[in-house]
Amino acid sequence: MELKKTFLVLSASCVLVALLMLGLVFMICNSISSNFPSGGIEILADGSIVKMEPPTETQQNIFSMLGIIQIVSCIVLPMGGLTLSGILYYHIKLKQPISTLRNGISRIRNHDLDFSMPVHSDDELGQLCTAFDTMREELLKSNQELWRQAEERKRLNVAFSHDLRNPITVLKGTIKLLRQGTADEQAIDRLESYTLRIERYVEAMSSIQRLEQMPVRINEYSYSLLHSELEETAKILAGALEPSVSAPDKGTIQLDHGLVLTVAENLIGNAARFAKSKIEIHLERKGNFLHLSVTDDGPGYPVELIQSGPKPFGKMKEDSAHFGMGLYSSQILCLKHGGTLTLENSKSYGATATASFQINQKP
Repeated sequence: MELKKTFLVLSASCVLVALLMLGLVFMICNSISSNFPSGGIEILADGSIVKMEPPTETQQNIFSMLGIIQIVSCIVLPMGGLTLSGILYYHIKLKQPISTLRNGISRIRNHDLDFSMPVHSDDELGQLCTAFDTMREELLKSNQELWRQAEERKRLNVAFSHDLRNPITVLKGTIKLLRQGTADEQAIDRLESYTLRIERYVEAMSSIQRLEQMPVRINEYSYSLLHSELEETAKILAGALEPSVSAPDKGTIQLDHGLVLTVAENLIGNAARFAKSKIEIHLERKGNFLHLSVTDDGPGYPVELIQSGPKPFGKMKEDSAHFGMGLYSSQILCLKHGGTLTLENSKSYGATATASFQINQKP
């Protein structure tokens, strides 16, 4: 029941009880008064006059007290009823929600977000508790995301500094040769090559930071549009392998179109580099998730990559200039869209990368 209705019902009930008690007080007082002589005279039917017994002093005092009791009851009982209604209203409707909110505020003030707020009713305060708990959940998700990004940034910085050691060492050695005047054309080429390599590292770092800051924009798209765009992307990136694309042909879906296509481009491009003769692309929805699978018949993923997941600057080939950033950036984008990136090797041949995205789907 709503707070306003509850207050009116309790107030009306308590006032009604107070009025009934007031009536009962008046009845009792009148009953007591009727048992005492009132004094004066009484005219009988035959016209004779009989003098009645006057009340004693004690009885007069009792009469006075009964009158005072009636007057005081007219004030005290209605006010007592209203006071009782307020007390009942507080204990029934306000006490538990206020205590819950205070406890929640105290825990949030102490940076504790790992709890849930019980909802005791469906009234306005219950809705307020629900809204407060929703806010707590969003704060918890935000903190977890910030913590994840901080950990990823630490991991990225460690990988970045580790992979820069060799190029910097080579550059120092080449500079030393140049100063000594013993450097040849090959040393200069090496200097240029490692300078470009460091430049690519810096660009990769910048691209990761841009991905982490990129907002997710949800809009509605048809499966047929996604199907056609996946086919076009596959032809551009892996046309020589004659890739096959399968996807639902009916219905619409709500997601970040650009984000999903970026992940698709990364996975298809990665598969095209290692596939021998074919690539299979499969799009399907399961519950509240859209799954994009890209399978190739190449040598498969390294065991370390499957067990620990994509890492920044993790190369699957020593001579690769891509630094393994495609899979790592795809993983970041999947996480931003509420999903995951799963890598696995087939028992018979090749490897499969499956990207999942949390969606709001329509039939």
